[in-house]
Amino acid sequence: MKKGLESGACSLTTPGNLVESNPDSKSSNGASAKDMLSSSGELENVQLKPSREAPRKKLCGYLNKLGIKGPIKTWKSRWFFYDENKCHLLYYRTAQDVNPLGSIDLSSASFDCKVENGEGVFEIRTPSRVFTLKAISNQAMMYWLQQLQMRRWEFCNAQSRFPVGSSQFLNEPLAGRTNVVDNEDFLPLVKTPTEAVGLKAASLPAPQTSTALQNISLKHPWTEIQNTVYNICGSKQLWGNNGNVFTFSEFQEHPGNPDEEQEAEVEAGCAVKEGTLEDGRIEPRLNWVRKARWMNSGFPGFPEELTRERNPMDKVSVLQQQTLTLTEEVKSQKELVKLLHKALEAAQQEKRVSSMYLTAAEDKDRLELVRHKVRQIADLTSRLEALEQEKKELEQILTLRDSHIKELKEHVQLLMEKNHAKQEVIMALTEQMAQEQSDPLQEANTITVETLYKQQEEIEHLKDDIEAYKTQNQFLNSEIHQVTRLWTSVAENEKALLMKCACLQAQNCQMESKYLTVLRKLQEAVPGLPSSHAELVRNLIQEALQWDVKEKAEEGFNLNPVSEYDEYGFMTVPEYEVEDWKLLAKIQALEIKSNNLRSQEVVEKPLRDRWNSVGELSPSAELKSLIRSGIPVEHRQRVWRWIVSWRCGHRSDLYLRLLRQSKSTEHPACRQIELDLPRTLTNNKHFSSPTSQLIPKLRRVLLAFSWHNPAIGYCQGLNRLAAVALLVLEDEESAFWCLVHIVENLMPADYYSDTLITSQVDQRVFKDFLSEKLPRLMAHFEHYRIDVSLITFNWFLVAFVDSLVSDILLRVWDAFLYEGTKVIFRYALAIFKYNEEEILRIHDSVEIYQYLRFFTRMITDGRKLMNIAFNDLNPFPMKLLKNRRLMHREELEAELCELEQIKAAYVKERAEQGPQDLKEVVSEEEEEI
Repeated sequence: MKKGLESGACSLTTPGNLVESNPDSKSSNGASAKDMLSSSGELENVQLKPSREAPRKKLCGYLNKLGIKGPIKTWKSRWFFYDENKCHLLYYRTAQDVNPLGSIDLSSASFDCKVENGEGVFEIRTPSRVFTLKAISNQAMMYWLQQLQMRRWEFCNAQSRFPVGSSQFLNEPLAGRTNVVDNEDFLPLVKTPTEAVGLKAASLPAPQTSTALQNISLKHPWTEIQNTVYNICGSKQLWGNNGNVFTFSEFQEHPGNPDEEQEAEVEAGCAVKEGTLEDGRIEPRLNWVRKARWMNSGFPGFPEELTRERNPMDKVSVLQQQTLTLTEEVKSQKELVKLLHKALEAAQQEKRVSSMYLTAAEDKDRLELVRHKVRQIADLTSRLEALEQEKKELEQILTLRDSHIKELKEHVQLLMEKNHAKQEVIMALTEQMAQEQSDPLQEANTITVETLYKQQEEIEHLKDDIEAYKTQNQFLNSEIHQVTRLWTSVAENEKALLMKCACLQAQNCQMESKYLTVLRKLQEAVPGLPSSHAELVRNLIQEALQWDVKEKAEEGFNLNPVSEYDEYGFMTVPEYEVEDWKLLAKIQALEIKSNNLRSQEVVEKPLRDRWNSVGELSPSAELKSLIRSGIPVEHRQRVWRWIVSWRCGHRSDLYLRLLRQSKSTEHPACRQIELDLPRTLTNNKHFSSPTSQLIPKLRRVLLAFSWHNPAIGYCQGLNRLAAVALLVLEDEESAFWCLVHIVENLMPADYYSDTLITSQVDQRVFKDFLSEKLPRLMAHFEHYRIDVSLITFNWFLVAFVDSLVSDILLRVWDAFLYEGTKVIFRYALAIFKYNEEEILRIHDSVEIYQYLRFFTRMITDGRKLMNIAFNDLNPFPMKLLKNRRLMHREELEAELCELEQIKAAYVKERAEQGPQDLKEVVSEEEEEI
């Protein structure tokens, strides 16, 4: 009567085809319905199964378990029952026992069977122990293994779903993955051996051992005593009160079919076992079943009216159970509505808080809103920590699965080798028999009838072994296939968790960035705040700017998603002397990290896949587009080496000769190089200390270049170019040739000469392009008499080093090394375009200069800057750039020539006046005296 409802909706066709089942108990049935209804992704999939559907068969039966008593190993008969709620295989001494002797956790277990162990013997391997079991036949063994595989797969699929509250973009793909049906049948479906497995096997006598004491568990004496007392008490209650065997006060109905009676008794016994495990109490149903069984067997003339009434009562009970199920579903729907109401209220509250912040008249109210945001950030941080813990657990499970798969593969390989060896033996024996049968006279002389009979018998045994190995091979293939599917499911879940973790990290970065922006606004308003409020704002800013790396390392989990250094050693938040600059740098680092996390799956992963598919590098439009999009860290060194070797064709012995020359003879620029080394990339940990490993390499590269190009020797700025090349290429010789490529191939002549004439020409060319591409901005600069070359001159001289953050800087260098100086013009224009609106809002020349000093720190989206540089601004060819350079160079040279003439005339005039004129000049001090 209860069985049809408890069995759930699991239909089993093939070993790989599984449908999710409901739990067995009534309470868990309601809970599972609630869980399904609470998940938004599965509301449409919930269906009530009709009561007439075939019930799910319980997995139970007698097996022999290998026990160890000191050095002696013995087989003990045990009743095994599978608990679907926990994926545990419980074992009892008999089917009538209530308390189990132990359990086997199947969720992380693997199964194995070996022919050499004997008929019906198989193993269940858990992380802590190996259980050896034995069935009455090979068919029963294969049935148990196949069913355990199915139940494990079903449980793991149910557990792999995300709980309520997961984001929708994660639930949808997982819901589709967990119901994947695999049509590869490695092992045909084994028929159920009803005489050894199932509820009917409980009515059969337990397999007897050689002695009665041998089957008793000495490890669990208290459980043995409880089961014995329960069985004795249950048999006494059959006689009723006052010894009247005809008292049936509790008896309401009587099974008419003996098979149904036995199944009802065992099912009731299983229910009693589950109830005993939860609360320690025993339900009275088993006593009623035993009474019914005893009356049916002892009194065959019992009236059959109760039997006729069973079907209507069953229907009423089924309808009652369905009513309870629907009631639970309605409750869960109400809870879902409550959750939606709470979410709506939270959104409205957020809206009200934002309105309050905008309309708040006092700073005290705004500070309270800031504290509220801080609490929200703390909540997100705790959720992120929980997800990281879940990720670690999944990684442990994944490692365990990998070890199981490796063991199974080794075992399969061993079996295949054994099978191959036996096949060779069979072939040799077959050939020997064929040769012997070809000569009847020789056979009669050498082989007797008994020898031939033995050989035929041995061949039959070998054939049986082959069949056994085939079956074993099929099962092991099925086990490997299922474990692989489980591993794939775990890997997909881990990937989804990583995506969710990245999303939460991006949200966390956004919240922290907004929090720091609010603090910066409050910092500007500090002079007008009360002293207590101003002190609080300063403390909050100091706390936000501190890096507590040691504490994070001790905790083993970094709550701040922005690390102190990037891949190349650049500080993500440089140590500026001005506190406002530090705040801006941290806001920029948070925004960049948030953008990178959000674009990781959509942009960065496809780009990385495209780079992984690139083989041998060769100049092409596709490679140019890829380089403009940015080179991943793992490919950047290889691509830069190829570009330098392609453009320079350097000789391997030249750098060594230059080093020997610099050691033997001191270069005039040596002193200036030594002065500039400590000032090179001070925000990079590889150059921040005089004892850093890259400082000597940088010194050798600069000295070698000064001897290689005596026309330039050394110019301030070359140290930063060589330092960036060293960070990426790591090899100092490659960095030397990269510096040669930049100075001699990419930059025009005289760019780093004493006069820096070409650098001045590029500033005039850039102003022309700025007037053409951004006329409003250039007019704004002219109105307030702003000379942009004061800001941009250093950009062109060192290719934006120390001006852009490393993440954006290296993308600029990727395209710069491949295409040349026009990339610097493009990005310089893009930087002004990126901040154009902010600059146009400023109407004071001093404030404009102050803003231009740090406005590159306002750039947070590298992809947006790249699109502006190469797509939004109309491109200009290299030919136009060369023509503009030639025109402005002629103008500049003419101006310089005119200045030289004026200077020469002035010197000549002063020389003609002579020294007497100097005596006539009276100082201000003499006049005062």
